[in-house]
Amino acid sequence: MKRDIYLIPANTKKGQLIFNVFRPVDLIIFGVGIFTSFMFLLIIGTATITRTIIVLIPALFTAFLVMPIPNYHNVISFILSMFGFFTNQRKYLWKGWGFYEFTKEK
Repeated sequence: MKRDIYLIPANTKKGQLIFNVFRPVDLIIFGVGIFTSFMFLLIIGTATITRTIIVLIPALFTAFLVMPIPNYHNVISFILSMFGFFTNQRKYLWKGWGFYEFTKEK
């Protein structure tokens, strides 16, 4: 009995990513968040804890978006998939066998 066994590594796409985790758009998003936080740091300063939190919000938010999660590339791709699921049509129309017979009866 001959069995055909194909060995395909599960992480074949990781070789195309930067640091095996990030796409270029992910690094751009994270860079914009870091740059915005840096500009807030120069403009607002960190005299109090509330100012420090305000300064860090863009960097922390973009870091959360590009954070890798299981079964998805990162949080951005999960949010886009969830948005697509809730906004697309979920009532599936019958287009199979006997489609024309069912429409003639109505």
